[in-house]
Amino acid sequence: MNRLTNTIRPYAWGSTTAIPELLGTPPTGEPQAEMWMGAHPGAPSRIDRGQGPVALDTVIDADPAAELGEAAVKRFGPRLPFLFKVLAAGAPLSVQVHPDLAQAASGYADEEARGIPLDAPNRNYKDANHKPEMIVALSPFDGLCGFRHPAEAADLIDALGVPALTPYVDILRAQPEDQALREVLSAVLGAEPDAMAETVRAATEAATRLAQTPGSEHAAAYAAYAKAAHSFPGDRGVIAAMLLNYVRLQPGEALYLGAGIPHAYLDGLGVEIMANSDNVLRCGLTPKHIDVPELMRIVRFEAGDPGVLRPEAGPDGEELYPAPIDEFRLSRYLLAPGADPRNLPAGTPQILLCTSGQVRLRTLGPARTAADGTELTLAQGESAYIPAGEHTELTGQGTLFRATVTV
Repeated sequence: MNRLTNTIRPYAWGSTTAIPELLGTPPTGEPQAEMWMGAHPGAPSRIDRGQGPVALDTVIDADPAAELGEAAVKRFGPRLPFLFKVLAAGAPLSVQVHPDLAQAASGYADEEARGIPLDAPNRNYKDANHKPEMIVALSPFDGLCGFRHPAEAADLIDALGVPALTPYVDILRAQPEDQALREVLSAVLGAEPDAMAETVRAATEAATRLAQTPGSEHAAAYAAYAKAAHSFPGDRGVIAAMLLNYVRLQPGEALYLGAGIPHAYLDGLGVEIMANSDNVLRCGLTPKHIDVPELMRIVRFEAGDPGVLRPEAGPDGEELYPAPIDEFRLSRYLLAPGADPRNLPAGTPQILLCTSGQVRLRTLGPARTAADGTELTLAQGESAYIPAGEHTELTGQGTLFRATVTV
C-alpha cells in the first residue's frame, strides 16, 4: 500500500480553483485541469517504498504479476489498463468521440504504415486501444452526451431564428434519424468557415437571449451553448454541439461514454476513469486538427437519452457505477464514524481516492489481521495504490472512490 504523488496537467480549459480546493492548496493562478492517478507513461504517479520516489509504471514493469495479479496480466497484459483522474473543467473541452477497439487497431496500423509521426498534429491514433470512459460529478457538472432526437434538435435550433440554420432544421425534420444526424453534422463541418463564423455569431446572440427568457424550454442548454461559443467564437462546433443532449450531473451522478458517442465536458469537478488510450477524434470547440472523413466513420449516429448513472449498492458498503467493459471498475464508499471496517476485495490492482473527510487504510498482514499489517491515512484529495496481493480494510469518515479492473 503506497501513497501516490500525482501530476496535475495545466490544460488551458482547466479551472484555476477547483483542484486546489480539493487538495487544500493555494491556487497558482494558472489552470489546473486534470490530476492523473495511475501508470500512464505520459504522467505516471510516483510511489516511495523506502528508496525514493519511483514512477508507478516502472514499479509495475519490474514485476507485473506481483503488482497487477496474474489474472489481470493474462487478461490485459503487463500494464495497468486504466487511467484515473480528477478533472476540473473551467471552460468547455472539445466535442469529441473515441473509436472502438477494432477501429483503433485499424486506424493505428494505417497511420503507422503511412509513416505519420506519433506527435504530428494530424495524427488521430496514438495507440491501438479503445477509450471508453466514465465521469462522476463531485460538483454540479455540465456536459454534452450523445445525439438529441432529430425532431428535438430541430425545434431547439429553429427557435434561434437564424435563417442560415433553416436548411439543417429541414433535414432534421424530413430525414430518418441516422441520415438526418449524419447529413447535418457533415454539412456543419464542411461549411465555408467565414459564413459559418457569422452563423455561429448570430446563433450565439440568440442562445444568450433565450437562456435569459423566462419560460424558455431549453434555457439551461442555450446557456451552455452560449458559454461554449464565448470560449470558441465562430467555431463550427457550437452548432454541432446543439445536436447533442445537454446534461447537468449532480454530485454522485455519472455518465458512461462508449465508443462513437459524441460528447464534451463543459464545466465542473469530477472523477474520471478511462481505458489507457490517447485516441481522440474531434468535431469542434477546438483549434486542433479535425479529420472529418475519419470522424464520420467513427461517430455512431444514434439518438437517445444521455443515460445518467447512479451508484448501485453492493456488498460490504461498496456502491458500484456499472460499466459494460472490464478495463476499469469504479465504485465508492461512504464511510460513517464508528461503523464496522469495510473490507476491500483483493486480487486486482487498486487506486483509492479520498474526496471528502479522512479515510484510514489498513493492510492486513499474513495473519489477515490489522495488527500485523500497515496503516495509511488519506485526507481529502489524497490517493493510494494497492497491489493485487494486499488485503485492505477501510475505516474513518468520508467518501472514497475505488478504481480497479474486472477479471
